[in-house]
Amino acid sequence: MGGQIGPELSVVLSTLGNHQLLGRVLDGYEVQDADPGSFEVLVVADRAEPDPAAVRAAVGERPYPVRMLTGSVPGLSANRNTGWRTAGAPVVLFTDNDTIPDQHLVSEHLAWHRQHPAVEVAVVGLVRWARGIKVTPFMRWLERGVQFDYHSIPGTAASWAHLYGANSSIKVAMLERVNGYDEARFPYGYEDLDWGYRARDHGLRVLLNRRAVVAHWREMTVADWQARAPRLAVSEWRFCRLHPDVPPWFHRLFSEAAALPDGGRRSAALARLVPPRTPWLGPFVWARAGLHWRQQIAPYFLDAWDAAAAGRAPELQPAVSAFAERGASSGGS
Repeated sequence: MGGQIGPELSVVLSTLGNHQLLGRVLDGYEVQDADPGSFEVLVVADRAEPDPAAVRAAVGERPYPVRMLTGSVPGLSANRNTGWRTAGAPVVLFTDNDTIPDQHLVSEHLAWHRQHPAVEVAVVGLVRWARGIKVTPFMRWLERGVQFDYHSIPGTAASWAHLYGANSSIKVAMLERVNGYDEARFPYGYEDLDWGYRARDHGLRVLLNRRAVVAHWREMTVADWQARAPRLAVSEWRFCRLHPDVPPWFHRLFSEAAALPDGGRRSAALARLVPPRTPWLGPFVWARAGLHWRQQIAPYFLDAWDAAAAGRAPELQPAVSAFAERGASSGGS
């Protein structure tokens, strides 16, 4: 990256709805500790965006270079392709409209790409619940491999399945090599996993930088996951049909839970009072609570999976009210 003229990193921020929070996310790039001029921000409005004027108002005038673009068709895949193909930098940082950057986000991604200049190296950062929202036991459960799976990474060597689009940076040359995201089959959901899987054959290496952090400003409930489960099911069914060597992780998670006796609401309620590290009782309560939450979501997922298998699945469409639903891209790796 030495001798680079212009920005070294392009932030590609996908957005649909959520206009007020989008402004706060963009505010976060005003306080970055990276060198001025080292990055630009590309705000890519989804083609389904109902109020482009509100997006333009949220973008406003910023002290850093910023451009507003529009995806070619609805969906995250199209937004990301539009962003990286327009980027003026050799590295692209993908993120969303509800992930507020820590002040070190840009500098940390830049530093790691400078240290690892090989085209094949990508960097994923952490996504944490934002301060100011109420983090429930259900949301803590989502952290343990359901929505994100950082706990399975002991050091810095992550896998292709950890390249979460809420906070990951990839070199443009690698995106070109893999031919970007699949807009037709994975418009919204499993687009990250599909790209990462294909990138394996091109030598992809994923590193986890725990100092590159975004704050996820979105409270998640069981009802939210019940609503997202059909989209998740269709995406996973398509992914596993296309890549049959990868077992369906979410299908197993929910089908096993559906076959067991009821986990009980009481355990989920007790999880508010019993930390998971409490000797003996904690692991028991949280295992039962996790089973209960899986059983609450399972019918919504499994019905959609069966519909997809029967050729009756609806087309995947992004949700205006909840665009950055990362569970649909985590794959539970």
